[in-house]
Amino acid sequence: MPALLIASKWVEQTRIASYVANSAWLFPTLEVVHIFGIVMLVGSTAILDLRLTGHAFRRDPVVKLAKRFLPWTWAGFGVMVVTGFLLWASEASKVYDNPAFRIKLLMIALAGLNAFIFHSFAYHSVDQWSESSVPPLAARIAGWCSILLWFGIAAAGRMVAYI
Repeated sequence: MPALLIASKWVEQTRIASYVANSAWLFPTLEVVHIFGIVMLVGSTAILDLRLTGHAFRRDPVVKLAKRFLPWTWAGFGVMVVTGFLLWASEASKVYDNPAFRIKLLMIALAGLNAFIFHSFAYHSVDQWSESSVPPLAARIAGWCSILLWFGIAAAGRMVAYI
């Protein structure tokens, strides 16, 4: 038996995972809070990403939008990590082989890599292009990748229940 499957079965047996799985109200409540986290993260990143692609908020400096919306992004991400872990833990071995779940995790990793690359390279020179209505190509690519990945993550998350 693969180590990840063994770990998944172990996680399911923890007290909190069992409580989530066996509670009539906790799993659906966590799902609603998880969706709220998605709205916070995808909404705030969509604003920034649309600005990076040059398709919206062209008069607003990128730095100003980032300062205003990145706290919402991080808050939404935090909510999603906590609730997502609890939801996963309650049915870890069930989703172990689920291709939609694996695609979702892969896209989360790619979204993180995209953000890391953007902040490591293109954002370092943001003072030079923050007020430009059309950001440099690297920023536009990062914006489009982010939009596609986060909407893909949400879609894959919904598909987990149906595959």
